[in-house]
Amino acid sequence: MKTFFPALLALAFLAAPAFAGTTVESCNRSVTFDAPPKAAISNDVNLTEMMLVLGLADRMVGYTGISGWKTLDEEMRAGVQALPELSEKYPSKEVIIGADADFFFAGWNYGMKVGGEVTPETLEPFGVKVYELTESCIHIGPKAKVSMDDMYNDLLNLGRIFGVEDKAQALVEGYKAELAAFDATLSKKETPLRVFVYDSGEDAPFTAGRYAMPTAMIEAAGGVNIMGDFDKSWATVNWEAVVERDPEVIFIVNYGDVTAEQKIDFMKTNPAFADVDAVKNDRFVVLEYVEATPGPRNIKAIRKLAAAFWPN
Repeated sequence: MKTFFPALLALAFLAAPAFAGTTVESCNRSVTFDAPPKAAISNDVNLTEMMLVLGLADRMVGYTGISGWKTLDEEMRAGVQALPELSEKYPSKEVIIGADADFFFAGWNYGMKVGGEVTPETLEPFGVKVYELTESCIHIGPKAKVSMDDMYNDLLNLGRIFGVEDKAQALVEGYKAELAAFDATLSKKETPLRVFVYDSGEDAPFTAGRYAMPTAMIEAAGGVNIMGDFDKSWATVNWEAVVERDPEVIFIVNYGDVTAEQKIDFMKTNPAFADVDAVKNDRFVVLEYVEATPGPRNIKAIRKLAAAFWPN
């Protein structure tokens, strides 16, 4: 038995699941990983939270693009307390390379800009592989209208990249089941509630169009984004179009120097919006940036929207 026992250990070791390599689709690219990344960087609060919910903090060397615009709540602070913020806003190529990173989780207008200094192509020569946020792919090519599957897809792909596919699959299945159970209890009207997403801007509003996550969230809560036919992700429209489409609820995205209260006050005190249904009836709902962009908080945020849409 003494000579046989080490053989059993060897067999058990050989039978343990190992990372066999994987290829994932990232926007218009196929990206192959021979081994899970060991020195990852994520950009923005929602992408960082995707990494955290998968238990990947120990595979990270830092994060970027949060404190320059947003604040971390208690839940997020606890998750990243052992990690440095390498750049308050978008990172430079030198920041990423200087951190000896081997992976960058970002998106177009989520840490990267088309034609900018930091792109998958500019990082590749330095051994840094990039996975792009699915919602953002519209900036570099065609994609389907946004859906909750965009967020699920990112979690599943991260699971494959880091060798935690079972955990990612369980999370996604849980989110889907939670949303389905909630939908079964939701009493929606035959005509969806008209909703406008107000992100920022007074001269012209920055809002969510056909390809931005709030469109999918609003629809899951029984509403319709009045700019859902706007063939953009996050972009600027004009106030005349908002007034003409007469939203019944205004969905405020809270972040940055202008508070949600200030955005609401701007709309309530501006005579141009006096006849807008949502303003007349004081129907505003506030979601934090991390709730309104693709990430683990989307499911609870849909519940929050539904409670505001259907208070009775």
